[in-house]
Formats: sequence, structure tokens, C-alpha cells
Amino acid sequence: QVQLVESGGGLVQAGGSLRLSCTASGRSPRSYCLGWFLQAPGREREFVAAIDWSGGSTNYADSVKGRFTISRDNAKNTVYLQMSSLKPEDTAVYYCAAGTYSGSLAVGYPYWGQGTQVTVSS
Repeated sequence: QVQLVESGGGLVQAGGSLRLSCTASGRSPRSYCLGWFLQAPGREREFVAAIDWSGGSTNYADSVKGRFTISRDNAKNTVYLQMSSLKPEDTAVYYCAAGTYSGSLAVGYPYWGQGTQVTVSS
């Protein structure tokens, strides 16, 4: 089992930046890929970005390419999502997830954090 705890959400103005953190514990996070997903009210959870823990390979949704960057710090067992040029449509609860590879399907990630709210004002 892997425990995931997100932090860093908050309220920002459009065009601003925010960095989310996800710290893993329990079973070695290096056995998994880590992904970020978002869920807005009335919508299904959708893929944002993912990273292979050990190799560092990344994958992004088209909507965030060039604006968001996923990275990891092995010493801290932490994965980050650096969000820049934020738009009101980025407003959602952001979840950290762990799975066996850096795919884009939520069902492929069996372990999830509690989520952190990101609100982008106009």
C-alpha cells in the first residue's frame, strides 16, 4: 500500500502560479508511477500529468502542456505539480495517484490522496 498526501492548493488569480505537492509513504513509491488528476463539480475525474518515479519520464494532458510541469524529489518521496499561467477553467480538486505506469486513465491508479482544492479567480 502507498499513502499519498497532497498539499499546496489555494486561491490564485488568473495568470498566476501555484505548486502542488504529494508526499508518499508506506510501500516504496519507487515501485509506482505518480499522476495528477483533477475533478471539477459535475465532471468525471480527468488526467493532468504523470511521472515514472524511478525513470523520470513524464506525460501531460494536451490542455496543460507548456503551463504545468510535473517533477519528483526522490530524497523527500515527493512529487510536485508546478502550475503556471493558470486559467479559471483550471479550478478543480486536484488528486495525487499512484499506479503501475504513467498512463492517463484514472482506473489505472489504485492509490489516491485526499485531494487539494485549486481555485483560479477571473
